[in-house]
This record gives sequence, C-alpha cells and structure tokens, in this order.
Amino acid sequence: MADSETNNIGTNNINAQQVPIDTKTRREFLYLATGAFAAIGAVNVAWPLIDQMNPDASTLALASVEIDLSGIEIGQSLTVKWRGKPIFIRHRTADEIAQAKAVILDELPDPQPDSQRAERPEWLIMVGICTHLGCVPLGQTGEFNGWFCPCHGSHYDTSGRIRKGPAPTNLPIPPYQFLNDKRIKIG
Repeated sequence: MADSETNNIGTNNINAQQVPIDTKTRREFLYLATGAFAAIGAVNVAWPLIDQMNPDASTLALASVEIDLSGIEIGQSLTVKWRGKPIFIRHRTADEIAQAKAVILDELPDPQPDSQRAERPEWLIMVGICTHLGCVPLGQTGEFNGWFCPCHGSHYDTSGRIRKGPAPTNLPIPPYQFLNDKRIKIG
C-alpha cells in the first residue's frame, strides 16, 4: 500500500499543472531592485555632502551691499566689508587724480589707466587685499602716496596700481555701480 500511495502522490504531482520558474527573469528582477535601492541610498548619502557646499545665508546676504558716500569728505577714505573682504573707498583729491593720470603706463608692472579703475575719477573703490600674499595695505602711505603693504613692502599709487614691491598685480576693483551721486552698490 505504501507503493500505491507513493504512486498516487507522484501521479498527482505529475498531473498537476506546474508553471516552470524562469530563473533568468527572477535574477534580472533582483539585480534591478538591488540597483534601484543602491541608487536611492547613494543619493541620500551624497545630497547632504553636495548641499553643504552651498554658501550659507550670511554669505548670501553679503552678496551685495549699498554704501552711502555722503559722509566721506574729499581726501577721506572709508573701509567697508563686502563678502568678508575689506573694500577701500577713497574720495580722491584733485591732486591725487592728477597724479594717477600722469603716470606713464609703460613703467607699471600691471599697466592699467586710471580711467579703467575709477568710473568717476573722484571715487576710487577697490578690494583692500594685497595681491602678493593677502595682507591689508595701509592707506595714504608709501612712496607714491597711495597704499603700502607693510608685510612685504608692496607700494601702490593713488589709483591702487602696483608700483614697487613683490605684488604681481594692482589692487582689484570689485563690481560696483553708482545708484545716484551719493550711493553705490557693491556686488
């Protein structure tokens, strides 16, 4: 009787409809599902790392700054901060403007006419960081009555152009525009 039960069971299994399992399709599905979960996990890990490289809110707030020039008398300077850098604003005298225009450009290490450096001749606006190693120059000192960097001895003229010393280029001019006669926007 044991043999007949075995045969019946065996017969039932043979007679039952069996759907063959396609192992290739199942393997492809598992690869696809694993890859999708890995991609989602990679994005969840990478996004915070990428997002941290964006500037913070305080930096974005300093992207542009407006300055009132009405309190700066002729011959005076004002230093303001823009993007964490000092900005020198000089209300130049007629003598300083004349000195800046009289310079022979061929004698300069970084030749640039005063008209390119000052949109309005009476106002000189530039980044106050020495182009040699990043020190902050002192104003209205040095051999050319402009700026002098005491760290390594760079001398700049009344237009902020390098005249003597190790600095390779002139003091940079930030992007700015006059909103009216007494107000500028830097940045």
